[in-house]
Amino acid sequence: MKTSDAFQDQIRKLTPEQYRVTQQGGTEAPGSGEYLDNEDPGIYVDVVSGQPLFASSNKFDSGCGWPSFTKPLEPDHVSELQDTSYGMVRAEVRSAQADSHLGHVFADGPADRGGLRYCINSASLRFIPLDEMEVEGYGSYIAQLTEGQ
Repeated sequence: MKTSDAFQDQIRKLTPEQYRVTQQGGTEAPGSGEYLDNEDPGIYVDVVSGQPLFASSNKFDSGCGWPSFTKPLEPDHVSELQDTSYGMVRAEVRSAQADSHLGHVFADGPADRGGLRYCINSASLRFIPLDEMEVEGYGSYIAQLTEGQ
């Protein structure tokens, strides 16, 4: 059984754009993502599995047209694969649990924050606002948002 088989009910509930991005490795048009300009405190989880991926405290405006983060909440919640599509060599980022395509990671992020830029499609994410994190089962991540990093 493939990992994604465990999430078939959630996959069936995806919008066509979420399906194209997470299951077919698609990319949103630059500047079109729901979370590009979101500045609210909270966390971003995999739209398929709900696995916590990124914190708002690690989000920054890279100017690339997609939400950008300096690091994942938990390094083992994302996997990286070599992507040689479109004549480029880059690192694809996938969710570890559901194997959803998230985006790519580049080594051109803020140097003072580790130098990485996780360029992530909004369609692969669901945002959990800080004031809903406890009730949604993500309370253990609240300190990462309120204590600063």
